[in-house]
Amino acid sequence: QVQLVESGGGLVQAGGSLRLSCAASGIIFSIYAMGWYRQAPGKQRELVASITSGGSTNYADSVKGRFTISRDNVKNTVYLQMNSLKPEDTAVYYCNAEHSRFNTRSSYWGLGTQVTVSS
Repeated sequence: QVQLVESGGGLVQAGGSLRLSCAASGIIFSIYAMGWYRQAPGKQRELVASITSGGSTNYADSVKGRFTISRDNVKNTVYLQMNSLKPEDTAVYYCNAEHSRFNTRSSYWGLGTQVTVSS
């Protein structure tokens, strides 16, 4: 059974930092692309950052220079270091694991962790 378990969310003041973690089980973690998405109230879920199995990263323009995604293939964990947080970063943050092989695509989601940034 595949599980993605996020942790590290919480309440922080603007300008502060948080580090989110997503521990994966039930998948061959190293071959999966991993991503962090977020969804604010009344808004669609959006990609925040992603990292390929090879370590290439991609960021939403709104978080470039402030957030860093990384992965540890020994611990089967992906991280999101969030610095200089802004109130507009407030959202539920979700971890995603995705892998495509031939015509088969596998995608899994965690249950999310709440991040609240106060002004």
